[in-house]
Amino acid sequence: MNEVSNHCRECKTRYLGTLQGISDESLEAINDNKTCNLYKKGQLLIHEGSRPLSVYCIKSGKVKVYKLGQQGKEQITAILKAGDVVGYRAMLSDSLFHVSVEALEDVVACHIPKAEFIKSFENDKVLNKRIIKDLSSELINLTSVITDIAQKPVRERCAATLVMLHDVYTNNNGESVDGINLTRESLANMIGTATETLIRIIHDFKEEELITTSGRKIIVQDLKSLQRIGGIY
Repeated sequence: MNEVSNHCRECKTRYLGTLQGISDESLEAINDNKTCNLYKKGQLLIHEGSRPLSVYCIKSGKVKVYKLGQQGKEQITAILKAGDVVGYRAMLSDSLFHVSVEALEDVVACHIPKAEFIKSFENDKVLNKRIIKDLSSELINLTSVITDIAQKPVRERCAATLVMLHDVYTNNNGESVDGINLTRESLANMIGTATETLIRIIHDFKEEELITTSGRKIIVQDLKSLQRIGGIY
């Protein structure tokens, strides 16, 4: 983990996500108290069960958010990218981290101490409204996910998950940078199916020219058809 730093005013990431539009006063306070570090692929930013002493703003790269289930099986709950802030849910609920966060590739993340983040959350109306909106959207999405797992066939769930991940793995111009880069096991866990079943569906999607693959990477070719299959309108 190597320290990397520049002023928040110079960071393009702040125009992409949670910190977009916050006041100059909040920005300066966060900048004065933050520490930015480089995390190599596979390193943990957050460990499940630890106490939240800070939040992390992803400056570059992608991380996976996951929880260990029965027999230590990993369940990925989200993939986050530049602009996303992670760790504030446990902090605001005054609980231990209920998930782990791991770098999927080399990641630069800015560590914002708890006291400074809470102060900005309480005093900055833009940040306050965005976090409340994100938490509300997360609850709505969770309800949809539970319903989908219970009612949607695996093929539909797979298509919907690929659509969601396609958005994570695209740049600001909507162009896929290098494809969805997850192991088949991780992807199967996200969808809630066996790895063997996922591999068969991926093969079918390739035959239907909805996707292509390069190694483990999945490149979406026909987004609209995947949206239709996944019931995303």
